[in-house]
Amino acid sequence: PPQEVLQDSQALVTVLTHGAYKAPVHKVHDYEVGPSLGEDTVNAGVLAMMVGSIIVVVFMLIYYRLAGIVANLALLLNVVLILAILIAFNAALTLPGLAGIILTVGMAVDANVIINERIREELRAGRALRAAIQTGYARAFWTVFDANITTALAGVILLNYTTGPLHGFAVTLLIGIVCSMFTAVYFTRRIFDMLVDRGLTELKV
Repeated sequence: PPQEVLQDSQALVTVLTHGAYKAPVHKVHDYEVGPSLGEDTVNAGVLAMMVGSIIVVVFMLIYYRLAGIVANLALLLNVVLILAILIAFNAALTLPGLAGIILTVGMAVDANVIINERIREELRAGRALRAAIQTGYARAFWTVFDANITTALAGVILLNYTTGPLHGFAVTLLIGIVCSMFTAVYFTRRIFDMLVDRGLTELKV
């Protein structure tokens, strides 16, 4: 009948306007999902970073000797600075974040290799140690800067146009680039200058 249709229509309007009818809700079961799968993945990422870092440290020590020790100190400081900045901003370290740290460690190693090779070239050309260090850093700076600024541009694009894991990767990557530039170009240079001031006259690289 038309009256019932009208009542049903009014009831539908009421539901759409004010929400569904009140109904009691009773908890029947509780379910908990453990973090074992995510934990295993993160542990695998940490293990990969540690194994890769150990291989890099050993290679730098064997191939560059004293300069390798300086480079390894820079790598350690690089990782510490990245973690400190993440903690300062209360950022969570996710698996993509670990990937960003691993990538920036690789870039920091590359920067130190470029610098050490430039110093080696200057020493082979017969320059004194202080002059070789100064010229080597001057010639290596723009190469290191260009490589890092190119990667930083990609990180900025990811930061602005992505969300979720890629966004976290971009944040860690950009932080790592800044830290690696500081440690590779400034920190190692200060150590070399300090060693020369204290009487170092020969550097086997």
